[in-house]
Amino acid sequence: MMQAPGSQIPNHTIYINNLNEKIKKEELRKSLYAIFSQFGQILDISARKTLRMRGQAFVIFKEIVSATNALQSMQGFPFYDKPMRIQFSVSDSHVIQKLKGTYNENAIKIKPKDDKKDKKKKKKAKEPDKSAVQTLMPMAGVGATGVMPSAMNPAAMIPRLQTALQQPPMENPPNRVLFLTNLPIETTDMMLRMLFNQFQGFCEVRMIAGRTDIGFIDFENETQATIAKDSLQGFKISPTHAMKINFAKK
Repeated sequence: MMQAPGSQIPNHTIYINNLNEKIKKEELRKSLYAIFSQFGQILDISARKTLRMRGQAFVIFKEIVSATNALQSMQGFPFYDKPMRIQFSVSDSHVIQKLKGTYNENAIKIKPKDDKKDKKKKKKAKEPDKSAVQTLMPMAGVGATGVMPSAMNPAAMIPRLQTALQQPPMENPPNRVLFLTNLPIETTDMMLRMLFNQFQGFCEVRMIAGRTDIGFIDFENETQATIAKDSLQGFKISPTHAMKINFAKK
């Protein structure tokens, strides 16, 4: 049995297993981004459907503190009805190696001579393939550099964020029901449930048929709804959509 590529030593990358194997790869990556981007800037996510990597994924954060907070906060979180098991990755991903200047491209490209007589040498030559688990494929919305658009030019996001903060929409009176807008088209009931059920008093998610850009979240009382609203206001379910939360009209 292959040893899980996990460690207790802090790393930019967290390794997640015990994931629901029935979820399609793209939906899994988007859902992982939706729940983990609250902890910090995500550079890449790898979720493969090969036999060896089924039910597993890697999430790479720009900062180690973000990865640490994510691991501590989401350990055992019920993700698609299965508790996540999270560890730090044993080694740096290629994305992080490139940022640190330690990436050795030749170590990946150069193949040793095939010497059938020297079995030990051939076995050693195959060992780098194990680290290919960390060769992360860019997720939807990631550029050629393997970095989210917002991460490629964070300064460009500041003016838009400042404008949004300076010109808030008209606020309805407090309500136990929250109204969500500016949701990306790929938003699902499960994504929103995973985001909001971490808050006390969460009741249910209500989506509108034919409208994936809006939704309603019900809480037991106004105070609980306010806490969730303030905590997730502007949260990005996708790199291009900052969720807008208002109290629903009574």
